[in-house]
Amino acid sequence: MVRVRQTAERSGRTVEEVRVVAISKTKPFSLIRQVYDSGHRCFGENYVQEILQKAPQLPNGIEWHFIGHLHSNKVKSLMVPNISMVEGVHNEKIANHLDNAVSSLARNPLKVLVQVNTSGEPCE
Repeated sequence: MVRVRQTAERSGRTVEEVRVVAISKTKPFSLIRQVYDSGHRCFGENYVQEILQKAPQLPNGIEWHFIGHLHSNKVKSLMVPNISMVEGVHNEKIANHLDNAVSSLARNPLKVLVQVNTSGEPCE
């Protein structure tokens, strides 16, 4: 965290303005719990199934981030109570599915990061 603080200061920000997301994919519950108990709150997964397995067994204070490619048939199941952000929404269909899922649950808005194809390449 020292490097995070130094980098934040060099960029003119405070460390409080920076969020470190601990990627917990394939990590056991016990390790995630240890990191949580040390004060960390943001964890990222790139498999919906892992969030579904881990979220109910870990503290509600965790802010889950889904990182990566999300299939439309997985959107509803991703809506665990403490999902905080979806990173990498790559098309309008997924964005609409997320919007509908969040609206149907009457929960706080979900934060999303949109993936933008700036190169114009069809595979991006």
